[in-house]
Amino acid sequence: MALAANPLAEFNDATNSDALNLVAPCVAIATWAENLVAARPYSSVDVLQHYASQLTLDWGREELNQALSAHPRIGEKAQGSSQEAALSKGEQSAVDTENSALTLALAQGNAQYEAQFGRVFLIRAKGRCGEEILGELKRRLNNSPEEEELEALEQLRQITLLRLEGVFAA
Repeated sequence: MALAANPLAEFNDATNSDALNLVAPCVAIATWAENLVAARPYSSVDVLQHYASQLTLDWGREELNQALSAHPRIGEKAQGSSQEAALSKGEQSAVDTENSALTLALAQGNAQYEAQFGRVFLIRAKGRCGEEILGELKRRLNNSPEEEELEALEQLRQITLLRLEGVFAA
């Protein structure tokens, strides 16, 4: 279901299934999308965004692990033709995969991160260049496991809300 002239009105009036299909690609956490859809109708996109943000505040390790199932490694292209893969490809488009030194450094950093924290490195890539992402990766390798979980959750919130913003951009 693609939204047209008034995305919010169409979302408010959509069937539960169509509304879920619209927001589910924002994050691979089904309860978030279900709760967002169940709270319709929204009086404005700002109200929807605020409620969506509130729903992210209870996320913890379980939700982070669920969401990471749909995220490629930074610097690697998402596989498949799902909406999630298309969003990841667009978000990581500023990472220069033609720069072999950067690509190698990201691959090495990803491997170190995964060995240290047991999960894929997650960062809001939109608006960041590859060098900035690499710098953040290196910085976050100094985090404790607890600090890193909190930082990864904050990055997940930013990614989710940016994607949601894109859904309702008229």
